[in-house]
Amino acid sequence: MTYVSVLHAMGDGTRRELLELLRRQPHAVGELATALRVTQPAVSQHLRVLEHARLVAVRPEGRRRVYSLAPGGLQELRAYLESFWADVLNAFAADDPNPPAPPEAPATPARRRAPRRRRRSRGSR
Repeated sequence: MTYVSVLHAMGDGTRRELLELLRRQPHAVGELATALRVTQPAVSQHLRVLEHARLVAVRPEGRRRVYSLAPGGLQELRAYLESFWADVLNAFAADDPNPPAPPEAPATPARRRAPRRRRRSRGSR
């Protein structure tokens, strides 16, 4: 049940802000701390939670660690939420095994064009 860690990770406002920043482009921890006006250790701690939930990926670049958005955790959350939709549709189908056919759209009569008015010539007032 990895979707639980995703729900937990996204339950914090700072982590959602981090995801929004990473959604646009990858960032180093220092850049994220500056953008959010939060200390680097706090940002690192939030990023660890997001990484555990598979929402971010990290790659080393020299002495820096650059974070980017990773879709893995969101795919698991999406699958979990879609399972509810499948349950709802199944329950609906079980409630009425022979649903009525949708009504056909009534035939609309062809629109008649209004007769055009004759324009008066400028000189005949």
